[in-house]
Amino acid sequence: MAIFKLPDGRRLEVHKPGARLGDVLKELGLDPRLAKRIIGARVRSSSTGQGRAPEQYVDLYYRLPEDDSLELELLTPESPGAEWLYRHSLAHVLAQAVKRLFPKAKLAIGPPIEDGFYYDFDVPRPFTPEDLQKIEREMKKIVEANYPFERFEVSREEARKMLEEADEPYKLEILDELTEGETVSFYKDGEFVDLCRGPHAPSTGLVKHFKLLDVAGAYWRGDERRPMLQRIYGTAFYRKDDLERFLKQREEAAKRDHRRLGRELELFAMEDAVGPGLVLWLPKGVVVRRELERFEMEEHLKRGYQFVVTPHLGKAQLWETSGHLAYYRENMFKVDVEGQEYFVKPMNCPFHIMIYKSRTRSYRELPLKLAEYGTVYRNERSGVLHGLLRVRMITQDDAHIFCTPDQAEDVVAEVVELAFYLLGALGFRDYEIYLSVRDPQNLSKYAGTDEDWARAEAALEGVLNEKELPYKRMEGEAQFYGPKIDVHARDAIGRLWQLTTVQFDFVLPERFDCTYIAEDGREHRPYIIHRAIFGSLERFLGILIEHYAGAFPLWLAPVQAVVLPIADRHVEYGLNVLNRLREAGVRAELSYSPHKTLSARIRDAQLKKVPYMLVVGDREAKEGTVAVRLRTEEDLGPRPLDELIETLKRKIAERAEL
Repeated sequence: MAIFKLPDGRRLEVHKPGARLGDVLKELGLDPRLAKRIIGARVRSSSTGQGRAPEQYVDLYYRLPEDDSLELELLTPESPGAEWLYRHSLAHVLAQAVKRLFPKAKLAIGPPIEDGFYYDFDVPRPFTPEDLQKIEREMKKIVEANYPFERFEVSREEARKMLEEADEPYKLEILDELTEGETVSFYKDGEFVDLCRGPHAPSTGLVKHFKLLDVAGAYWRGDERRPMLQRIYGTAFYRKDDLERFLKQREEAAKRDHRRLGRELELFAMEDAVGPGLVLWLPKGVVVRRELERFEMEEHLKRGYQFVVTPHLGKAQLWETSGHLAYYRENMFKVDVEGQEYFVKPMNCPFHIMIYKSRTRSYRELPLKLAEYGTVYRNERSGVLHGLLRVRMITQDDAHIFCTPDQAEDVVAEVVELAFYLLGALGFRDYEIYLSVRDPQNLSKYAGTDEDWARAEAALEGVLNEKELPYKRMEGEAQFYGPKIDVHARDAIGRLWQLTTVQFDFVLPERFDCTYIAEDGREHRPYIIHRAIFGSLERFLGILIEHYAGAFPLWLAPVQAVVLPIADRHVEYGLNVLNRLREAGVRAELSYSPHKTLSARIRDAQLKKVPYMLVVGDREAKEGTVAVRLRTEEDLGPRPLDELIETLKRKIAERAEL
């Protein structure tokens, strides 16, 4: 039995096993105007058999299964989720246009993604910006033609013959990877035919508002040992104003790109001679990082956290016990030490557990909160590395909280409060929260007892409800070892970033035989709650650079004030001002060159995003003042030096914006 949820909120029961969705819609007697606008559905299944996702998007060719209880949320082009259908369709329109203009291009994959779509091609030479313009014009012709997307299914042998005749080696490889008995389907629009599971919009003309964005190299299957392909990115929206809004945000994001700002502001460097994904923190970047760590550490100490330091590598046996070697080995770096295998740590958890186990623990010590700025290393593929946002050297603001089951809800509440306090102080105040729990139809794949899961899920959900925090419950999205909360924060230009995670763990306490002596004098198993507020410091600082566009708040700024003597005779007073600032704990520099005008030096300071510019000349030297200008170009005029120093000290202590 399938439940059809209509866009107007009505629900209809339908029993048509094996029937195509498009045919069923014709038989429902819907308002013709509504029926014409339905382009597909979001399907939620109560059954999660092999290969079946709990939620998926389908088009009008979807056949209702015979053994399922389904809810199908019918989608019009404006519906949330409909973009997955029409963006996938635009990816095929892109491939069709490329094949028209570059007949020798070989097709790889072309999925929809969060902000648009892409398609990978093997071509004799890289695409140029001029090529993208030609391709986009050809796409508009295909959209204008409004070809229907037609699905047809063939045998594996027929598919192989078609792809061999078309000389599409990457599609042949995809065909070979299909599981035995899996349906082989193609979609056709106009002259273009592509091996594809779907789903697609009914026709190429559904969405006219699209834009090709850029092109980049991408290894086939993300493997640097495989061929380098050309990936063309694009985006599409049903409404023109949504496309324009996205492009404006993208333009603003380009101005804020942390890779460019990191170089211009001398925060960090990444050098091929060192290795991809390995960060060199420059002095000014270290200032920002250390101030961030100091702020976070102060707040942790107030809440009873204890900081530890652990090794960068450990014996293979440690990682066997934790399960990392079984599930994560390919992402770990190995070292041979005196004939024994050691692995560089990809996570800090096992070390914190060993600290916990270093002596017998009593219930009176719990919750025990162990924290560390632990640098871990993960062998990420070079094709996915991206500035600070995806690296191989990862410093986590990591903590593991060992607690009794009865303490779990209070522990989670404190972590959530801490997260919102720290993120709020850094300008993040708009969030989306996700609660990942078990799939109720497939409980056997999860570790831990039903009682553990019920208690942990109730603890997480209870905190969110108590604090009246809106959240989305994600059934089936929990890790096998426990439920979790994920906090996604919105930055200054509206982008969402996953930051804080609060994760229960029922597996590691069991694997490492963690215990505590309870009030009854017997050994009991603690819960472990993994949590990180910022996550990776590298990634968080990349986000922070873009959030502030490099103009850090006063307390975080690498240089908080620059002293600007007007002429040679003012340098001596300028140095006196500089020394007074530094003695007061203000990070300050002096900028003077007889070959640069004052206005040019002020402009340099603005480009370096220095919050305060202090100009000194004859009057300032005589009166013991400084002429204060802000990086916002606001001129505050002369201020007594003593008064300004006290103001700066107070603002820095209060962690003021400026």
